Amino acid sequence: MFPSTVDRVPNHTSQAVNQEIRERTEDSVARTAAAGPGAIRRRLAELDQEWDIERVLEANAASISLVGLALGATLNKKLLVLPAAVAGFLLQHALQGWCPPIGLFRRLGFRTQAEIEQERFALKALRGDFQHVRAGGGQPADVERTLRAVRS
Repeated sequence: MFPSTVDRVPNHTSQAVNQEIRERTEDSVARTAAAGPGAIRRRLAELDQEWDIERVLEANAASISLVGLALGATLNKKLLVLPAAVAGFLLQHALQGWCPPIGLFRRLGFRTQAEIEQERFALKALRGDFQHVRAGGGQPADVERTLRAVRS
């Protein structure tokens, strides 16, 4: 009925834009890995600060809603339709993964959290963060090491 959280935004993005985002991610990983461990550490810190598409959409919706409320309260009550429309679009995005600004934000290069995490995990793997993780290990120490590697 509803698309998965991971797939909903890419499913509503053109394949050309999705491909461009994938290529930029691959280029970033390749350049960063070639530059060495210090560059990987710096890039991981940058990824911690990167705004995903959800955060951009939320900030955009909140800003437009506040402006619409202020204009509706001070200039003309008909302008209250603006925050109502934004709320409807936000609900549509939550359910379907699409709303009018998504195409623009994706073309500007905003990625989903899953796309950001793909880059993060690729860099961590190249850095060697997962060397001490045993495949098939279900012991508490294995689980702890695995979670520590993922969180670092």
